[in-house]
Amino acid sequence: MHLLRLLRRRQTSGRVTQRLNLDMHSRLKRAFYWLLAITALHTLAMMAFEGLSGGDALWLTLTTMTTVGYGDFSAATPLGRAATVLLLYVAGITLLAQLASDYIDYRLKRKESMIKGRWRWQMQDHILIVNSPNNNAAVYFERLVSQLRSSADLHDTPVQILTDAFPEGLPESLRERGVVHHHGEPSDPRALAAVTPARAKAIIVLARDEYSRVSDSITLDVLSQLRELCRTGLPYTVAECVHEDSRRRTELAGASTTLRPIRAYPEMLVRSLVAPGAEKILENLFTHHDDHAMRYPIHLEDGVWSDVTCRLMKAGMGTLMAYVAEDGHITCHPAHDHRFSAKALIVMVREEFVPTAQDIERCVHRTMPSDPRG
Repeated sequence: MHLLRLLRRRQTSGRVTQRLNLDMHSRLKRAFYWLLAITALHTLAMMAFEGLSGGDALWLTLTTMTTVGYGDFSAATPLGRAATVLLLYVAGITLLAQLASDYIDYRLKRKESMIKGRWRWQMQDHILIVNSPNNNAAVYFERLVSQLRSSADLHDTPVQILTDAFPEGLPESLRERGVVHHHGEPSDPRALAAVTPARAKAIIVLARDEYSRVSDSITLDVLSQLRELCRTGLPYTVAECVHEDSRRRTELAGASTTLRPIRAYPEMLVRSLVAPGAEKILENLFTHHDDHAMRYPIHLEDGVWSDVTCRLMKAGMGTLMAYVAEDGHITCHPAHDHRFSAKALIVMVREEFVPTAQDIERCVHRTMPSDPRG
């Protein structure tokens, strides 16, 4: 019941905001048209009662209404003065002040709507992020956006977030980076339509709770609605999956790629946008499934990186990723002609074949021409 009341309250708030915007537009248009009518009437009155030309009559009307009053023209006849008092002093100046006040009020409300996520942004080629983490959403988005801005391909790409996590607005640090948001439930059809997913360059669907299977159900619902909104096909879409068995269904629902939610490393999401497929390599580094990294205590003297790497690959042992020096320093992926000594090697191995330390040692030392076992 509490959830239903919360949803109704949010929907009501959205309708109230839209109605206020429509009312403000109507007031501004109505006041502007009245102002035009009064200006026209007074101009005609000055032409009829004071004998002024059309241009001079309009000039007198505008300078009087705006209280500038240059004094080069003025109403001299009783009827001309009466028309000026009634049309400009009583109605025109008051209406102009009201129009200016309403316009300023509209601009303030518009800015407030933008900050609080009540504005419907008309964006193109943007990165759309749907949903937000349950915990520390602001910190997570700051790190994610920082990674996006550090990438040459995505440095200037606009970012829009659809979330209900910031009812009072995004943190200023995010707004300064050009990030905007739309306040709404991620599975609300109207909220999804408001963020123009069909025009997005890429879409990221986050899991609300990285430990709950319910998050996968919400993600599937969001993807289903996105497919309906994007008639010509979904943009490149990355979706987080809490459970491994949800991956296949998520991809069938339209996701271009899936990965587990790893809140400490939003860089993985950025890699999936900059270099699609790289996220799979990174994700495997975090797990013991599929390809994964193993450390082997192999002592090696004066090896050449390309020689050792090629020997391991040709023997089907895996891919050399890094080595551990005698002082414990880890060097990752050096140049092909890099010479090194190591007390351990870090190798990416295949799940179906995990070599032993003895296998790696025999293979590596055969690459060393000075080794008596070579």
